Amino acid sequence: MDLRVDQPLWLLLFIPILSYFIWTWRRDKKAFRKEAKVVFFIRLLAIFCLILGLTNPYLLLPIKEEQVLFLVDRSKSVQGTDQQVAEWIEKSLTSQMDTHLVGIYTFAEDFQSEVALTSGEVNLPVFAPMKEPGNTDIARALQLSTGIVEPNKATRIVLFTDGLETTGSLTDELVKIAGGNVTIDVVKLDRIASEDVAITSFETPPIAFEGEQQQLNVQLEATTHTEGEILLYQNDQLVSRQQITVEQGTNTFTFRNSSTGEGLLKYEVQVVVAGDGLIENNKLTSVTNVESSPQLLIVTHERSNSNIATVIDQAAIQTDVIDATELPFDLSNYLAYDAIIFDNVPGHVVGEQKMTVIEQAVKNFGVGFMMVGGKNSFGLGGYFKTPIEKLLPVEMEIKGKHQMPSLGLVIVMDRSGSMSGSKFEYAKEAAARSVEMLREGDTLGFIAFDDRPWEIIETAPLENKDEALDTILSVGVGGGTEIYSSLALAYERLSPLKLQRKHIILLTDGQSATRSDYESLIEEGTNDLITVSTVAVGQDADRALLESIAELGGGSFYDVADESTIPAIMSTETAMISRTYIEDNPFYPIIYGDVAWTSLFANGVPQMNAYIATTPKQTASIIAESEKEDPVLAEWMYGLGRTIAFTSDSTGEWSGDFARWNNWSDFWNTAVSRILPAYSEVPFTIQKSSDGSYSVTDPSGKSSFIEVTAVNEKGEELPVTSEPIAPGKSRVKVDSDPGLVFFRVSNEQDAVYQAGISIPYSEEYKVQKANSNLLEQIASQTGGKMLTEASEAFRPMEIKSSEKQSIQQMLVLAAIILFFMDITIRRFGFSQLIAPIFKMKRKERIPSVTSTSNVEKLVKEKKKR
Repeated sequence: MDLRVDQPLWLLLFIPILSYFIWTWRRDKKAFRKEAKVVFFIRLLAIFCLILGLTNPYLLLPIKEEQVLFLVDRSKSVQGTDQQVAEWIEKSLTSQMDTHLVGIYTFAEDFQSEVALTSGEVNLPVFAPMKEPGNTDIARALQLSTGIVEPNKATRIVLFTDGLETTGSLTDELVKIAGGNVTIDVVKLDRIASEDVAITSFETPPIAFEGEQQQLNVQLEATTHTEGEILLYQNDQLVSRQQITVEQGTNTFTFRNSSTGEGLLKYEVQVVVAGDGLIENNKLTSVTNVESSPQLLIVTHERSNSNIATVIDQAAIQTDVIDATELPFDLSNYLAYDAIIFDNVPGHVVGEQKMTVIEQAVKNFGVGFMMVGGKNSFGLGGYFKTPIEKLLPVEMEIKGKHQMPSLGLVIVMDRSGSMSGSKFEYAKEAAARSVEMLREGDTLGFIAFDDRPWEIIETAPLENKDEALDTILSVGVGGGTEIYSSLALAYERLSPLKLQRKHIILLTDGQSATRSDYESLIEEGTNDLITVSTVAVGQDADRALLESIAELGGGSFYDVADESTIPAIMSTETAMISRTYIEDNPFYPIIYGDVAWTSLFANGVPQMNAYIATTPKQTASIIAESEKEDPVLAEWMYGLGRTIAFTSDSTGEWSGDFARWNNWSDFWNTAVSRILPAYSEVPFTIQKSSDGSYSVTDPSGKSSFIEVTAVNEKGEELPVTSEPIAPGKSRVKVDSDPGLVFFRVSNEQDAVYQAGISIPYSEEYKVQKANSNLLEQIASQTGGKMLTEASEAFRPMEIKSSEKQSIQQMLVLAAIILFFMDITIRRFGFSQLIAPIFKMKRKERIPSVTSTSNVEKLVKEKKKR
């Protein structure tokens, strides 16, 4: 037990105070009576207690309990070692004593508890699977471990790892731990021997010309001699397959390939070996920027007859025409084009996921975009509240100027158990989007059904749109599927209403539990002017029934394979019944704007037959508008890309005399040239550093600041940390999963460069040995050791733990009592305080003396007689 103080400077007060007391004692020593001497020493003792109390004194009391934590690395680089570790821990537990608290924790990139810290018996569990085994963060694991233990108790962490740290900073964490109550012992782990072939490097030329033969270099690392094959893909198409023999160690292979595309070409190399230990390290991607003439993608759908490709300058612009169903999901496929045109394409065929990727291509990489009108486009195409609407210069909703019919809409939506997951979330989002398109006063009903109908929103005029949205989005799933009763309830609610348009939208992914007379129900509803459309979601839906309901009910049937298209379908349905979108009275557009456009109309403006009504966004440039002040041709900049909305069509049915106009071809060439991006001729350079970051430099020296945006293949914008290190040079770190990432680099002069960066697989999957140097550093820096014997985990700890017991209050209390004694003695005097005590003693003695005296007198008198 030790006495210690936290604030020893207060002890300096003893110097002047003791000096004063010594001086007083020497000066008045002879004058001090016995009573004064007592008071003097009481006062001296009280001041001593008070000053000592100011130093915040405490006693260190020893703690017998000690903590031992087993911290196990379970990342991919040590896969297969779980049994080995479990046996090691189980053997070490035989040396555990009663004073030991034991806990078992595992980690990779995340951290999880297997056995919480306990003083009881430890039953070693089967380790739970790790959520993210693709990285190793030793620093975070140690940080969380030291936060679990009681800091005042001596602690030993037994760390099982190979020391292959792929994220975090272990060096910084060791500085925090060193010198404390925690020591770290290390048990080195090695990956269980297995045959493994890993692609360690894949290099392609950063820039090439179309048709140029490119050299592609692949480097493999193998643990043993084996045979396999290498596959090479260009833009997800297999272009080469080679049989190879791999020797133990490093192997290099070379491909030669002539590019057949333009723009950013994605190359992917894959090695296939029988019995390979890890498949995660068998694939890498790379990107080559192939420069050529502009590439335009025109997207059409089914029966629509697009004339755009026939009227633009094919010699100057290379054009691909595809159906909307063929649109890809990956960003790299869109970045191969300089501009995209949607010609009368319905939104539900495209789907939200592809729309999101296109929006990122426009916003961050300058790909141009144009939407052309028709019966399947703009609001009628279901683009309300979609990513495509975000990038266009017009809104799909018509505001203010148009006469709207009175409307009643009832949404009948399946909420059975089979709808759970993203399918149901898309369905609710779709219903909410339909409600947003309604006006205040439109009639709305919402019925969710399982094995019975649930009238979530009663059919009535819509008064509080926000409340209706919250109600729809809060609906949960559960139960079976019964369609007829729910559909009948919807008809029952709409039939008596006096409205111009009454419509039901039925959405389900299953089959009704009962068979009823749908034909009679729908015929009665038709007499009341009720229409019904149906949406079949997934493979289990009763397509025949739903299609017949839509056909009898005068509506549309939608067969949904991609659930992300559900919101666009619902928007299309709501738009068709709630708005008069098509303006089909012939008119002469009014022309404004840039000279590039106005020069086309120097000899007059042709007549146009029809267009789809939209609302221009606030900062959009209106090039042509109708007599009703609706935009017919509008453009604006969305991020780095220019977008155009042409609300008439390309076939001549709506565009009328425009399609027979002498400048019709010039009109489309002008539109395409407006949406083509303007990239800098001198690109920025991007180089990968050893720490995983990227160095982005302007070789021209014209940039002061560089801005970098990163987007993955799915079109998701990624977190980017950019650190300027010199004018025109920045260090960039991007948080991404392995795969292809696209950088958009720009500066204050609006120079723009796009590049694809391959993010390789984690270091976990490389063929490498344990980092013995780092393991030894961990042990030596924290006072631990490298363990070879299991029993050493519970050897006596050199650090002895103790806990503080403050005595400050006791000293202050003692000082107060002594001061009261001092005051009392000086006030009443020492003799007066002890006088009552002596008086009581005298009283006790007097009776005994008196009694003895009387007896003696009686004896004497008796003798006299």
